Amino acid sequence: MRLSYKELLNYDIPEVRQTYTVCDSILYALSVGIGQDPLDEFDLLHVDEQFGPRTLPTMAVMLGYPGFWLNAPGIGADLTRLLHGEQTVTLMRPLPAYGEVVGKTRVVEAVDKADKGLLLYSEKELRDARDGSLLAVTAATHVLRGDGGMPGAATEARTVAKLPQTPPQWRCNVQSRPEQALIYRLNGDRNPLHSDPRMARKAGFDKPILHGLCTFAMVSNAVARLLGKTQEGDFRSVSMRFSAPVFPGETLGIDVWKDGSFRATVEERGVVVAQGQQINR
Repeated sequence: MRLSYKELLNYDIPEVRQTYTVCDSILYALSVGIGQDPLDEFDLLHVDEQFGPRTLPTMAVMLGYPGFWLNAPGIGADLTRLLHGEQTVTLMRPLPAYGEVVGKTRVVEAVDKADKGLLLYSEKELRDARDGSLLAVTAATHVLRGDGGMPGAATEARTVAKLPQTPPQWRCNVQSRPEQALIYRLNGDRNPLHSDPRMARKAGFDKPILHGLCTFAMVSNAVARLLGKTQEGDFRSVSMRFSAPVFPGETLGIDVWKDGSFRATVEERGVVVAQGQQINR
């Protein structure tokens, strides 16, 4: 990366003003697996406007999304080796089914892990464009595997909360679809790592991987249902750390504890892909 540590922290990411419709909210829900059971009443609330419509809380990550600002001239990040490491969403109130929002993203910190790359922490405030009220705060950690060795950057990464030592109270399976990454990219994340086999191989994968934020939504939705928190306004926040990619078509086995802690494992490979905690009202 050509930016210095100080320049990276002070980099001004342009704010994003976005108008979205009920159809956009429905597309997002479909892209994260909602609607696979056409008789499911909870799913219908999010994919058929005559029953809702209701916007999934995790859509806050895509609204006001700044896109691939790391590929702007003068930054020089190696995007072929970029991975999503962590994601957090905190909602102040339920997201409207449609409207206009403003997203402002800023770099919070960078942690140098030398040959393991650079950890980039960012935060986005999502506001209602009409009155400026805060709708949600999202935070992300990206792993820039090709950009380690930044002088002046911190060297200690944030710790992740450990899972309870007791057996989980609930477990369910969630099936991803083979074409899911191709649908999810229509929300605005057009990283070719998720659609172009050549780019995926260049990044070290046999085939395109599912967006981390798609996994984020699938797991978050399943956890909320297992906890019985499906009413509008129940959701407060969710934090998730990704430990391995998911390939479209794989099955996620999701374990959930009473305190909202969870773990997601790809059943076909026996690999833990994510863990974290969801907090509800």
